[in-house]
Amino acid sequence: MTDTPLISADDLREGLAGVTVLDVRYRLLGPPGAPEHAAGHVPGAAYVDMDTELSDPPSDPVDDRGRHPLPSSERFIAAMQRAGVGLEASVVVYDDWQGRAAARAWWLLRHHGHRDVRVLDGGWAAWVAAGGEVETGRVEPAPGDFHGSPGSMPVVAAERLLEVPVVVDARAPERFRGETEPVDPVAGRVPGAVNVDTGRNLDNHGHFRDAAELRALYAAVGATPDVEVAAYCGSGVTATHDILAMEVAGVRAALYGPSWSGWVADPERPVERG
Repeated sequence: MTDTPLISADDLREGLAGVTVLDVRYRLLGPPGAPEHAAGHVPGAAYVDMDTELSDPPSDPVDDRGRHPLPSSERFIAAMQRAGVGLEASVVVYDDWQGRAAARAWWLLRHHGHRDVRVLDGGWAAWVAAGGEVETGRVEPAPGDFHGSPGSMPVVAAERLLEVPVVVDARAPERFRGETEPVDPVAGRVPGAVNVDTGRNLDNHGHFRDAAELRALYAAVGATPDVEVAAYCGSGVTATHDILAMEVAGVRAALYGPSWSGWVADPERPVERG
């Protein structure tokens, strides 16, 4: 594989035999991914669940860890081992949400030190369109030997977020402006944040824009390689899509994992609208 964090369906088809594939199909407020995986998936792909394996359980009511708290290392590593992930094998992750869920698995693997992880550009739709073979039923891979510890990808705590020069909000523009809030109890944004909703990372075919286009997109809001950048979304899932896009563009961005749901759990934190 190359140094890009993305891989095309054609390239995956050619190198499938040497790759561990993870199916992380998930959509916010959408149907569960496990039945879709059983109905058809990339051959050999193990299903990984967003809510139980790529997140810790949220508190009720949601606290400042957010609606999708980052998983403990124990939870995440156990999930990756069950999915057959090894220390040295290349890993490809995909979803049916144009990379918005797959980016979370990519980020977590990178954060825990795995050096060879790619997101399938265009996801499940791209695989089918490319004529990729479809396998059905459950996948139970041999356990993998992956282990690691967090720290390889930058994170930022709530206490520092307002000090970061460029904070990118990955949510839809109307949520960013505070005009509507379908999920969390308070509408608005982190003061001073700029908006690059995840759809802007993609072309008309649901694939990531090329590096030059993404570089220009993020430079327009001040996110450049020489500036400290952080990203957040509603609960810490789709923010990783912006982080992935910035990685393609050559910009390293930190994740504020609790995101908006965690920010507004503390009523003392400021909120901006408009």
